[in-house]
Amino acid sequence: MRLKLVPSETSFDFFKLQNLTFGLSLLGVIASIVLFALVGLNYGIDFRGGSVIMVETPEPVATEEYRTLIGTLDVGDATVTEISDPAAELTGAAQNAALIRIEQQGEGDASQTEMLQGVRAALEAEFEGLEVLSTESVGAKVSGELVQAGILAVALAVAAVLFYIWLRFEWQFSVAAVAALVHDVILTIGVFSLIGLEFNLAIIAAILTIVGYSLNDTVVVFDRVRENLRRYKQLPLREVLNLSLNETLSRTIMTSVTTLIALVSLYVLGGEVIRGFTFAMIWGIVIGTYSSVFVAAPILLRLGVKRDWSTTDEDGKPKRTGTGKYAHIDA
Repeated sequence: MRLKLVPSETSFDFFKLQNLTFGLSLLGVIASIVLFALVGLNYGIDFRGGSVIMVETPEPVATEEYRTLIGTLDVGDATVTEISDPAAELTGAAQNAALIRIEQQGEGDASQTEMLQGVRAALEAEFEGLEVLSTESVGAKVSGELVQAGILAVALAVAAVLFYIWLRFEWQFSVAAVAALVHDVILTIGVFSLIGLEFNLAIIAAILTIVGYSLNDTVVVFDRVRENLRRYKQLPLREVLNLSLNETLSRTIMTSVTTLIALVSLYVLGGEVIRGFTFAMIWGIVIGTYSSVFVAAPILLRLGVKRDWSTTDEDGKPKRTGTGKYAHIDA
């Protein structure tokens, strides 16, 4: 007996509440932009420069004790975050651990190294049995370059998607797919701004992965739309889109759920280092699945598409189209 989360044949009307779902998406995008402008992101050292020290102690130590000690060392702005790992006993991870973030010290590496040595010595002297698990430093110049590289990577990915979908389908499909991708990226940034999770290069990698996953989901739906446009030439576009979404719904849900099972396991058992990455992926899978159905499809309905997808005329000769010679590439 096959496992089915969704029946093979469904007849949901995905456009019945399109004004509500589209409005919620638009509201979420606006709220995310406002949050980013007013609150900003909790940038990691990848983007702002500085050092991170991960420490472990035999007994629990209050974060205030760490802050008090660091404050006496005159190292500038520093934050201390307690690491809580619910699966520590199963994975053998540190149980009484903390992350200490310290701002960039001067312009050179020498001052940063000297600061790290001083902080480490002070911590080991103050807290008996303390062990430094890892240290990481990024200079101010490098962090600035990483910011530019991260923004460029996301922009180029979206531009490449725009071009690819235009080649494979029509410009209306391309605009709808890119709008869904931009929706996913903006909402992801908004969530990170809202909850204050650290935003670093791993999150950029997660965003690029989200772009790929959301695109794959959208292309599957659009492929079925194109097939049904050829098959049902007299059926209204809304009905064609509804039919296509229902036909791909089982595949969409099964793919998303199986991916989420793996990601939730990573989030619980993977430790603090990859927790931000896995959270971004979990959010991206959920919002990417949503946008393929409730953002890309309604935009395509509003833009409209041509109804004759045949490549030959009544005499069997190749038919010229107005959208360019690449419109029917099935790469």
